[in-house]
Amino acid sequence: MGYEPLVKKNPLRVLKIGTEGTSELGLVMARAGLGKTALLVQIALDAILMGNRVIHVSIGESIDKTRAWYDDILRYILQEHSVTRPHELIDMVQQHRMIMTFKEASFNRARLEERLNDLIMQDIFKPSCVVIDGFDFEGTDRAAIEDIREMAAAMSLQVWFSATCHREDKRVSPAGVPAPCHEVDDLFGTVIVIKPEENKIRLNVIKNRGEAPAADAGLDLDPTTMMVVKKS
Repeated sequence: MGYEPLVKKNPLRVLKIGTEGTSELGLVMARAGLGKTALLVQIALDAILMGNRVIHVSIGESIDKTRAWYDDILRYILQEHSVTRPHELIDMVQQHRMIMTFKEASFNRARLEERLNDLIMQDIFKPSCVVIDGFDFEGTDRAAIEDIREMAAAMSLQVWFSATCHREDKRVSPAGVPAPCHEVDDLFGTVIVIKPEENKIRLNVIKNRGEAPAADAGLDLDPTTMMVVKKS
């Protein structure tokens, strides 16, 4: 069963994410609790609905907590859109998504690459997209991110990261990317910063496939559901 209508109606279509053949890194930034994981899950589900396989790497969180994010967002999708056989969609997502967990101290390119290659070589699961939630940008160096970018290029993977920024840290790159990613923003093709504004949660797209957006992307996160919506 095709899910082209869900893909076409997805507000994320205004961005260039999910473009076939890209191995660029993507970055989602926000202060704690503003929707980084929710946005990563929606990016992952968008990739799945386009027929791709996704590995969700959760650093410092349990499989159950990560799975609950997918369950919640799928429930909202099914509430908002008419799907003829919803159980087929749920089953398809489960078949095209795998969740990996790592302790914070044990995550690096070598361990991730080893686990990915084990899955691929045994013909168990071959992803085209990896999302990495909970990566410690404050406790790492540029070389670690360059390592993962090199791995992404070698394995033809789209890789998305989340990063936590802090209100009191005013450092920012010339392009507008806040700390702790202000000195590594050139490594990412797409950068989205989630910002609260009054009763809204805006998606500020700083880079989109390496290009500065010509205008506001026009996207918000619904503060109740954390779903991406067109700006009201």
